[in-house]
Amino acid sequence: MVRTPAADDEVSANSHALPTGGAVRPIVRWGTPVMHEKATPITAYDEDLRALVADMTATMYAADGVGLAACQIGVDAAVFVFDCPDANGVITRGVVCNPSLHLPEGRDRVMDVDDEGCLSYPGAFVECARPDVARVSGFDIDGRPVEFEGDGLLARCLQHETDHLYGTVFGDRVTARNRKKLRKQMEAAADDFPDQWPSQIGT
Repeated sequence: MVRTPAADDEVSANSHALPTGGAVRPIVRWGTPVMHEKATPITAYDEDLRALVADMTATMYAADGVGLAACQIGVDAAVFVFDCPDANGVITRGVVCNPSLHLPEGRDRVMDVDDEGCLSYPGAFVECARPDVARVSGFDIDGRPVEFEGDGLLARCLQHETDHLYGTVFGDRVTARNRKKLRKQMEAAADDFPDQWPSQIGT
């Protein structure tokens, strides 16, 4: 199934357009070295970056995802894309290069325990506790400062994608029991997600 934004989505005023015209690439899996290393910072905001982000966007939509980091298509670059609803269903879209994550501290931090999944470990979902609000700052595709904040799934997405760029997968944040559960689910769904997924969709 190819995911595309609905025409009637309620979109945040803070949304930024995602580049179009990219190619769908295979998504790499946990265990690939690039998934577990800190990403190289973006230093050139040029056509090569725009082409990479267009491919990331196309791949995210083809995989029915709400976010995708460059490492998930095998590229060592500190950038992610997202198209994700908050707790009220309002969509925020954007590109973040060289992100910094800001989370509530002390009494302001409220943990949200909910199912989480990853396109790089497809077909598997387990509970993962994360702060219920998150803010990410960084730079857009043209090198201009950007900041995104949200709750609900958007907060989870911003944390999940920023984690990727520091070499962390959400499986690192769950219990050993839930990691075993993840593996069993992933293995059971393996036939639905061949090695070239989602680039072979529609071919």
